[in-house]
Amino acid sequence: MTDPNTTAGDRPVADQPVADQPTADVVDQVVGVGVRKGFALPRDTEVTIVPAGHRIMLAKGDRVTLLQALGGTATVKTRDGEMARLSRTDSIEFGFVEAPATVTVAPPSDAPFSVDLVWEAATTVYDPEIPVDIVELGLVYRVDAEQVSSGGWRVEVDMSVTAPFCGMGDILRQDLHDAVAALNEVDEVEVKLVFDPPWTASRLSDVARLELGFM
Repeated sequence: MTDPNTTAGDRPVADQPVADQPTADVVDQVVGVGVRKGFALPRDTEVTIVPAGHRIMLAKGDRVTLLQALGGTATVKTRDGEMARLSRTDSIEFGFVEAPATVTVAPPSDAPFSVDLVWEAATTVYDPEIPVDIVELGLVYRVDAEQVSSGGWRVEVDMSVTAPFCGMGDILRQDLHDAVAALNEVDEVEVKLVFDPPWTASRLSDVARLELGFM
């Protein structure tokens, strides 16, 4: 059996194949209110302040401005000028993103586990400040997988954040954990937040550089 272990260094982003089988709850994101258009919250709404990572409650009627809607969640700017991430549920309810597809698709058993699918799952996770997924940003440092006694797989992932004091680290780590855990045949997932080596812009892929205006 081919060793499924790989690292970000062994596996350049540009060379990663796209899986034929979609991962759970991943659909194209469609913005319902229009990019950068004001929106009045229809009810009191708890949000996560970016990049501090703490939660606050915005009042019904507060106006927010949509900044991005990627990876199943929306990032908005509050009337106080702060950046905030809405929950997935609120992002869907307010029309910023589409609900997960409910149509019948091929059963997960048709997509046997592979490390390629782990990398593909990671591309559904986005930094709420940057319209680029965490793989293209170079935040995923390592992916290892080993088969366990049950026949399933244990997946270990090391990831980082763009700044060591970013309060969104644990939130992104949980997003990645959930994306990988949804894969077929995955029994255990451990995602570690690491800072050695520290992230630098040299880890950006060409896709990220182009999106961010560095090319």
